[in-house]
Amino acid sequence: MELKAVKNIKFVEGGVCAAKGFKANGIQCGLAHAGASVTKKKNDLALIVADTECTAAAVYTTNKVKGAPILVTKEHLKNGRAKAVIVNSVNANTCNADGVEKANKMCELAAKELGIDADDVIVASTGVIGQVLPIEPIANGMKELAEGLTYDGNSRALEAIMTTDTQKKEVAVEFELGGKTCTMGGMLKGSGMIHPNMATTLTFITTDAAISEELVQRALSDVVKVTLNRASVDGDTSTNDMVCVMASGSAGNKPVTKEDGEFEKFQTALYAIMMNLARMMARDGEGATKLIECAVSGADSDKTAEIVAKSVICSSLFKAAMFGEDANWGRILCAVGYADAEFDINKVDVKIGSAKGVIDVCKNGAGVEFSEEKAKEILGEEVIEIIISIGSGNGSAVAWGCDLTYDYVKINGDYRS
Repeated sequence: MELKAVKNIKFVEGGVCAAKGFKANGIQCGLAHAGASVTKKKNDLALIVADTECTAAAVYTTNKVKGAPILVTKEHLKNGRAKAVIVNSVNANTCNADGVEKANKMCELAAKELGIDADDVIVASTGVIGQVLPIEPIANGMKELAEGLTYDGNSRALEAIMTTDTQKKEVAVEFELGGKTCTMGGMLKGSGMIHPNMATTLTFITTDAAISEELVQRALSDVVKVTLNRASVDGDTSTNDMVCVMASGSAGNKPVTKEDGEFEKFQTALYAIMMNLARMMARDGEGATKLIECAVSGADSDKTAEIVAKSVICSSLFKAAMFGEDANWGRILCAVGYADAEFDINKVDVKIGSAKGVIDVCKNGAGVEFSEEKAKEILGEEVIEIIISIGSGNGSAVAWGCDLTYDYVKINGDYRS
């Protein structure tokens, strides 16, 4: 799937290692695929390390049940500083009596190998909930993990955070601050348990731009609302959601300390990273065959447009119709109609589109004649656009989702095995 362009942003390679001074690695320490053959094993433990201390920020799941790594990371980021990320897949370290102890131990093990303070380590976990995390494989693998850190280790680290993901999700961009070329890169895991409520994901973003702790947090909190917070696969909000940003300042720009044009440039770069990762996540929804992008305009506010767009992408009936390549626009209008927002349903227009073209299917809240053959051709593409107008206001929003397929049930019917 092609990256979606953002003005004044240049896409580059390298993921979380694209920015100056960031190393990464991923290894198979023995957590993944217990009992599986060697050929089926994948990396399950990752490390991202900055050459210098970074300003850092994070946002977390709104689920009342929170994984132990989130509790530990929140404490470590109270000072807005970090230097490393340690993360495992397979086991979420959630709902365990010894969870916080194990999360702290992961930080201590990484810190010892790196020669840094354990409080400067961000910790994250993803995988099965409610199973005790064995710390021994992590402890035994930490030396190899640290010794294997390289400035091009992003792919190894990315593999280690994947669970039911079938596609690697990473992106990096270059942008300018104060006459200096800065770079930002990110990687994401997320395929199931995805819902617009911060979004279920582990996302790690690195940049060599210099920016204050307060503003990097503000930028992240704002951008997540219009990117990852608008992606949905199945309506489930996870216990371990975390998105973090580390900014090293190695690019040499004058630090961004106020909300001016430079701050806007930083936010734009962050949006480019997180918007494209959100689209990748939606496309790789468990069992999905299509990315669905719902764009709503004409609303009285952006919030109203967002509510409507989310309502459509979260509709199971609509998602199933997209899998069947059925232009059942009534399901779209139904989802628009039960959205918790005020607007005149008699002013709603709906179009469906893709690389094969765009057609009207609804005008002023009622159906219009269209070619079913053309609609089938449009819906046969990998990326589907649902274009909705709900009035004459200036509010607009975009949300991302995927189709609902037989394989979603198969994947989640035996997830633990």
